[in-house]
Amino acid sequence: MRTVAVVGASLAGLSAARSLRKQGYDGRLVVIGDEVHRPYDRPPLSKEFLAGGIGEADLALEPDDEDLQAEWLLGTRAAGLGSAPRSVRLTDGREVRADGIVIATGASARTLPGMDGLAGVHTLRTLDDARGLRDELTRGGRLVVIGGGFIGAEVASTAHTLGLDVTIVEAAPTALAGPLGATMGGIVSALHADHGVRLLCGTGVKGLSGETRVDGVLMEDGRSIPADIVVVGIGARPCVEWLVGSRVQLADGVRCGADGRTSLAGVVAVGDCASWYDPRAGTHRRVEHWTGARERPDAAVAALLSWGESEPGIPRPPYFWSDQYGVKIQFVGNAARADSVTIEDGTVDDRNVLAVYRRAGHPVAVLGMNQPRLFMRWRKQLAARTS
Repeated sequence: MRTVAVVGASLAGLSAARSLRKQGYDGRLVVIGDEVHRPYDRPPLSKEFLAGGIGEADLALEPDDEDLQAEWLLGTRAAGLGSAPRSVRLTDGREVRADGIVIATGASARTLPGMDGLAGVHTLRTLDDARGLRDELTRGGRLVVIGGGFIGAEVASTAHTLGLDVTIVEAAPTALAGPLGATMGGIVSALHADHGVRLLCGTGVKGLSGETRVDGVLMEDGRSIPADIVVVGIGARPCVEWLVGSRVQLADGVRCGADGRTSLAGVVAVGDCASWYDPRAGTHRRVEHWTGARERPDAAVAALLSWGESEPGIPRPPYFWSDQYGVKIQFVGNAARADSVTIEDGTVDDRNVLAVYRRAGHPVAVLGMNQPRLFMRWRKQLAARTS
């Protein structure tokens, strides 16, 4: 291959570029990113950066002495695959021809109807998002977080430490039931009540009130919750619109094999936009976690450089972590596969537990709250059992 184009300049794209060089690719490398920023770390955006504990320089993913000998095309978006085999058309009119393409365009925050143009309403996905929200939080006031997932919970925790009055609204009966299951989702989300943050579950949001600036959240049950600031954290959608009409198969993202290969030869996908085949579950799924964006590009790049002749193996079980109210939450595996969950260590009242999810008696996932050592032992066991 003489030219490889990496479409996406966040962690997954950077990891792919690094893997290309690590695996011996010495040809032309083009990295395309829609943001003007060099690759940066996203997890701290909802925690340390939002709280003012670290600055933008601390988010940089590239050390000063790293040189991937890449061409960086930043501040421009991919518009589609070009007419030439394996080429990328850009919104600025340019076209990058390549022998191989890595799709790493990530995902974007979902929004609510009516929030555009209304001051005080935020999503949190990018550095620019975090800048705007951080400036608002320093003024204090009443914050309503729409969505009780991990991003919403982390923002709520950070805002609480900054002294804001915080309310979370979640349409589902139990927050975090999706990633953790109803039982453990209820236990983890109880951290909010422990710290005086209101969590309202089981009622959806009808809309927002305010003329030029938000002043409230209207609930479907008729209630109105006063708000000076609103954060919408209702999930993300894969950024794959630019691939519609191409020969790359789409299904909740870019549909891939267990090694990231797409339906188009010479094209692989990684990161939040990629729906990889999971041999354990026998289905495709997107993994929107930091570790997946860092680790899976190795397999995808190997498949790309070998034209699919490399052995894909089985990806490590998905892992993520969250820090809320001083509690470290770690999770590995897939809770949806479990038919039971048991607490193996610690106590619920102390929010200090190690829980194991099982299917037919076999572990398929593990959750830890302030149990880093025991959790890491279980994580290694789970990876070894399913490798």
